Amino acid sequence: QVQLVESGGGLVQAGGSLRLSCAASGRTFSSYGMGWFRQAPGKEREFLGAITATGGSTYYSDSVKGRFTISRDNAQSTLTLQMHSLKPEDTAVYYCAATARPILGDRSSAYDYWGQGTQVTVSS
Repeated sequence: QVQLVESGGGLVQAGGSLRLSCAASGRTFSSYGMGWFRQAPGKEREFLGAITATGGSTYYSDSVKGRFTISRDNAQSTLTLQMHSLKPEDTAVYYCAATARPILGDRSSAYDYWGQGTQVTVSS
């Protein structure tokens, strides 16, 4: 299995940027497709995007496409979520997740391992 730890969350003003990281340990990071999700208070967990195990392909939800970028460094076992043009509605706990399945999904159930989350707060 793989252990995931997110970092980089914090308070940022609307229009600002933030970079989240997800550090992986355990089994070979490059074996896993990775996803980013978020969950705001009182709301269901929301898929943001995903990246294939090799990093060759990325997928984004419409809500973040063009503002968020997912990347990975398999040599460093890290996953990154670069966020620009942040809005107050982006406020949530952000999670990274790993899947051993060959096809990436946009549902939480498609991912096997989760980090503990990092809080992102965007002030207006």
